[in-house]
Amino acid sequence: MTTIRTLILGLVLMFGGVAVTQASAQGNSQIETARSTGVIGERIDGYLGVVGSADAEIVRQVQDINNRRRALYEKTAGETGTTVQQVARIAGEKQLAERVKPGEYYMDATGSWKQK
Repeated sequence: MTTIRTLILGLVLMFGGVAVTQASAQGNSQIETARSTGVIGERIDGYLGVVGSADAEIVRQVQDINNRRRALYEKTAGETGTTVQQVARIAGEKQLAERVKPGEYYMDATGSWKQK
């Protein structure tokens, strides 16, 4: 399993999946504000989530970002012969390690929101 995870992670990074998904949210002041104020956070499964409640525009933007992430995960899964869930999980772990800043929220493996 470790070999598969390493392969998938390498391919996700090679295809720029994490960089592209970050770029899609960076520069968007509404998303960055929502992230820094705890309205949204990164989930361990590779997607953004709404921590509590958010206005309709933020929810729409989160869904748009997640749709783009899923498309990248599907592409990588197809090219590596793995599942979308495996690719998304590895990308999620990478996002949590590199993207979440102190004070921001993330969802752990138990499904609970935590503040870094």
